[in-house]
Amino acid sequence: MQKDNKISFKEKLDYLLFGWIINWAYPQYYRPKYGYSKYNKIFFQFVIPQKILGINRSVPWPVHFTSKVRGAEKIQKGIICDPGDNIGVYIQAMNGIIMGSNVGISPGCKLISSNHNNDDHLKHDDSPPIRIGNHVFIYANSVVLPGVQIGDNVVIGAGSVVTKDIPSNSIAVGNPCQVIKEKEPYAGKFDPKEFNRKIPEKFRLFFES
Repeated sequence: MQKDNKISFKEKLDYLLFGWIINWAYPQYYRPKYGYSKYNKIFFQFVIPQKILGINRSVPWPVHFTSKVRGAEKIQKGIICDPGDNIGVYIQAMNGIIMGSNVGISPGCKLISSNHNNDDHLKHDDSPPIRIGNHVFIYANSVVLPGVQIGDNVVIGAGSVVTKDIPSNSIAVGNPCQVIKEKEPYAGKFDPKEFNRKIPEKFRLFFES
């Protein structure tokens, strides 16, 4: 994390001019105040196409204009987690998606919580929600299918198709996705006092884990 004496005047001015707009536009946007992404970049790349042009307008976090989030109201997510903020991501949450905190979803990924019924394509099959833990990174062009549970501290390799549950502390790859090795504990640390807005009490345990 950046400390106050390392924050440049440009960064402070960027937050002063654009930070309040981002916080207003995205009530579920929680990131370190400095050192993540410039606020003017978020404004031009996300706020204008999303909130003014109406692409994914109802989603209360940044979504790239090339991505699509369906059923955002059925997505529960933590902080440092903005599903769809990368290029070409497709998220379908008809059966629900529950994500933890510090979850990264790379370009081209797809999270599909409900399949079409094989005997009636106008219907969707019911299934449990997709569940993704804390400190998870899903690399490019991976697909997560209905009902899958991914534990904490997991890396999903590029191009994987996740059809079954992946346990915590794992690196998993392939089609179908399988665990190939154990993952070391996540090393990154976050300070709730350094975020762009006050962290709700329900996320406090994340900082203690």
